[in-house]
Amino acid sequence: MRALVVDHSEAGPVRFADVDEPKPSAGEALVEIRHIGLNLGELKYAEQWPAGAVHGHDAAGVVVRAAADGSGPPEGTRVALGMAPYAWAERVAVSPEWLGTVPEGVESADAAALGVAGVTALRVLRRSSVLARHVLITGAGGGVGHFAVQLAALAGARVTALVGSPDRAAGLRELGAGRVMSDLADIEDQFDFVLDTVGGPRLAQVWGLLAEGGAIHLVGLASGQDTTFPQGSLFGFGEPRTINTYGDMSPTSKDMTDLLGLMAAGRLSARIGLRGDWKAVDDAIGALFARKVHGKIVLNVT
Repeated sequence: MRALVVDHSEAGPVRFADVDEPKPSAGEALVEIRHIGLNLGELKYAEQWPAGAVHGHDAAGVVVRAAADGSGPPEGTRVALGMAPYAWAERVAVSPEWLGTVPEGVESADAAALGVAGVTALRVLRRSSVLARHVLITGAGGGVGHFAVQLAALAGARVTALVGSPDRAAGLRELGAGRVMSDLADIEDQFDFVLDTVGGPRLAQVWGLLAEGGAIHLVGLASGQDTTFPQGSLFGFGEPRTINTYGDMSPTSKDMTDLLGLMAAGRLSARIGLRGDWKAVDDAIGALFARKVHGKIVLNVT
């Protein structure tokens, strides 16, 4: 069968290859993949995975053989893989703990867009109550940011969406952002909770706008730049302020079920900025790296 595998050469980060058919264990379902979702991080840092390994985490498809031990969804069920390993192949053997059942009314392509971005936003925002609190989402025009704006608004937060440029602001107010900005210079408010996907110099700016007892949660480094804090800025009185890292790669079935349920209820949407065929994956990756795509990239497996 065909799959996208890690390529460490200049032609990378992935290439098509013929790989062995998966052999599910008793506790794994065999899923025929119909759509894959691309994420910047897994492609930008592909050298961290072994060359030749089937790559990718996010996908959606149909169960063609249920797990032999009776766990998980039955044959014929539409499913979405959330943060599961080795997902970008025609068929995948996967434990049900990484699967979410796609409900009626949700397109499989939209379900394939959830995965890493949706689960990350959900898990970070669940770390503390944001009800009636002032929440800042940086990189709000990206995959994680798009879901975070919606989820924070659903949780009752007062959401400020920060984007890298005005052209990435489209649609964020409709998703729940009370304010959309591309510059922090004019902000006098203080934030109780920050989900930061950008890092770099802007992170030091955000730290200066954090309220007593507030927390910044780091989930990405889209800027690719170092952060330097001004002398004395990490000292202060009052309730402690914190900076938290994120790296939760635990099974995602429950989180995917929750996200897909919100989709089915019309309370969460996937912003897909590019649809295409996985045969054109190189062009899609180029557009992703060039920041030409606003939202997720979902490719059909044909």
